[in-house]
Amino acid sequence: MMCAATAGQRGRRVLLLDHATRLAEKIRISGGGRCNFTNRRVGAEHYLSRNPHFVRSALSRYTARDFIELIERHGISYHERDWGQLFCDDSAQQIIDMLRAECEDGSVQWRMPTTVQSIKRIEDAVARFVVHTEHGPVSCESLVIATGGLSIPKIGASPFGYRIAEQFGLPVVPPRPALVPLTLSPETLARLAPLAGASFDVEASCRGPAFREAALITHRGLSGPSILQASSYWQAQAYEADDWAPVSLNLLPGISAEDWLMEHAGERGLLANLLSQRLPRRFAHAWCELHGFEKPVNQFRHAELRQIAALLEAWPITPSGTQGYAKAEVTLGGVDTHQLSSKTMEARQVPGLYFVGEVMDVTGHLGGYNFQWAWSSGYAAGLHA
Repeated sequence: MMCAATAGQRGRRVLLLDHATRLAEKIRISGGGRCNFTNRRVGAEHYLSRNPHFVRSALSRYTARDFIELIERHGISYHERDWGQLFCDDSAQQIIDMLRAECEDGSVQWRMPTTVQSIKRIEDAVARFVVHTEHGPVSCESLVIATGGLSIPKIGASPFGYRIAEQFGLPVVPPRPALVPLTLSPETLARLAPLAGASFDVEASCRGPAFREAALITHRGLSGPSILQASSYWQAQAYEADDWAPVSLNLLPGISAEDWLMEHAGERGLLANLLSQRLPRRFAHAWCELHGFEKPVNQFRHAELRQIAALLEAWPITPSGTQGYAKAEVTLGGVDTHQLSSKTMEARQVPGLYFVGEVMDVTGHLGGYNFQWAWSSGYAAGLHA
């Protein structure tokens, strides 16, 4: 819709095809129904890609401030939460209605729902493509693929966009679930599963930045914002030849665990009771049991307390996997952006073919970054398609 509105408002004749029966379901369900539509702190460092500099051009030419000005023009009230995240005060439906109105301003035509059966390229013709749909063929000079990734299949996610890329010879970075809860081995889970529902502040990382937010123990493993963030980096290791590193959890973020333990080194109470001052009590006891630390603090040698402190600040968790696309917020991987123009989103070897949004190998952090990429990449393509 962002791309269609931009192209339509510059005078292009635009037809938007959508196989879904309900418009923009991913917007509607996002942010608890209030749509975390962007973030005040958008930068290239908030995205994962095999081509990490690709996002810079589009993000700099259509910024978070540009989208904020758009929603303000439409009278949509919003608020800011932690880490610069922006949400609608009322409903995500307002964002959908705004984009629909912007499309109407550009005289965008719609065919929805409609199924695309095949796409053919026409050589040496103004109409470079013929899109065959269940309602008949459509000829076009520019074709924009904005079909998203594989996350949340129940609302219509499919590999359609990847198939189109491969049809025209564009490589696809193998997709994987991202921003997704992690599952744990039966051995670890046996100790932690009874604590399902416990939530606490951690700093999670995996060969990337550290994310200090809540972690949540579930019946299958770990979730919560910090875990979702780290999961993308854990999954990205699939593209490297090295052994997979575990997810590292700092259970006492913001303090020196060693200094704190040494301050209490003479206490007669159980180590678990001491940890309960900063961690949920049931979790502190389970963690100590998991590692064999079931004795009073003053019975540990100072060298042992230093080892415990190191473990508290970098507890390695080796996931057994993820909860898959059904629970994933977004998709890692996608159309290889080395084959696309970072200015226009056009395929370098296929004039007139464009890709925008999540279908590309661009994956944002949690917190409005993936929507901002949709707006920025859609705007970039809309200026040139």
